[in-house]
Amino acid sequence: MLQFDEYKIRLNNLKPALDDLAQALDLEAARRELEMLESESASEGFWDDLEKSQKATRRMNTLRSKLEHQARREREWDDLLTLCEMGNEMEDASLLPELEEGYAKLEEEMEEARLSTLLTGEYDSSNVILTIHPGAGGTEAQDWAQMLYRMYTRWTERHGFTYQIMDYQEGDEAGIKSATIMIEGENAYGYLRGEHGVHRLVRVSPFDANARRQTSFASVEVMPDLPEDVEIDIRPEDIEMQVYRASGAGGQHVNKTSSAVRLIHKPTGVVVASQQERSQFQNKDNCMKMLRAKLVELQMQEKAEKISDLKGVQLKIEWGSQIRSYVFMPYQMVKDNRTAFETSNINGVMDGDLDGFVNAYLTAEATGNWATK
Repeated sequence: MLQFDEYKIRLNNLKPALDDLAQALDLEAARRELEMLESESASEGFWDDLEKSQKATRRMNTLRSKLEHQARREREWDDLLTLCEMGNEMEDASLLPELEEGYAKLEEEMEEARLSTLLTGEYDSSNVILTIHPGAGGTEAQDWAQMLYRMYTRWTERHGFTYQIMDYQEGDEAGIKSATIMIEGENAYGYLRGEHGVHRLVRVSPFDANARRQTSFASVEVMPDLPEDVEIDIRPEDIEMQVYRASGAGGQHVNKTSSAVRLIHKPTGVVVASQQERSQFQNKDNCMKMLRAKLVELQMQEKAEKISDLKGVQLKIEWGSQIRSYVFMPYQMVKDNRTAFETSNINGVMDGDLDGFVNAYLTAEATGNWATK
């Protein structure tokens, strides 16, 4: 049958890209490193050093995952080719939907793997701490911040990642005053670091009786969740700790005890807060995670600015700059100002379909082909 022949040709054309992907992922080096770590883990005394053994275990899991994913993609390619041959031999058109779905899935998995080869930053493989703050504008901006919060949690679920709420402060009438979540998953920081900046919304206000068009802003901070072995110099005397009663949802215990914690880093003025956990100790631990991440973020910002000065050009990774517009009225469009990637499927984007934007950002970063303003 013609359709099966066409898919066979497409699969054969896809095979070189699948082989190139194996090389780009440097799977041979991954195998050698995994064998070395497995050998070390079997040696006497390895598990005596808890910190070192935990780091090695995390690395082994990452390497196994990389190898298993490529092996699965190659099995899927073989299975689809077999399906083409079966369909041709039996002239069974009922196999076509399975073939079409399997081919689309393989292409999607290969694209995701290709993206991962662009993640070469020091902390790209880390989990990510993401904080959303509404801009000026009261309820309008707070509602927009909550829409972004939902967008990122839906992106997390789409990718099979998990998230943990570290801080969540509800707005007075609607939306949120701020929220911080940790997204846990392989390369989570690498995928989302391009989301750092100001996000702009244009829509007809649901809070305006006259249904006027409104522009709202919210900022998104994206920070890596640093492994415990990353050294950040934070002196106890540089930290001011404040405790207070948590507000909003969380049950009676949350509101009756001073379990919420705010830390102020005096040298930099960085402020972090956490009120989601039941105990003061857990909230302080969350705050320290956020503080370490923010201080590293500041270091990366300073480094980026120095590079910018040396090159005499303005980097496209502009910290705190407006990066993307979401227009609901008078037309529907989401457009990234840095890459010029755009889509009219605004409902899909707000439901977590950000992969087009992530792909465009990482590709532009790797090639240096940014949109000109």
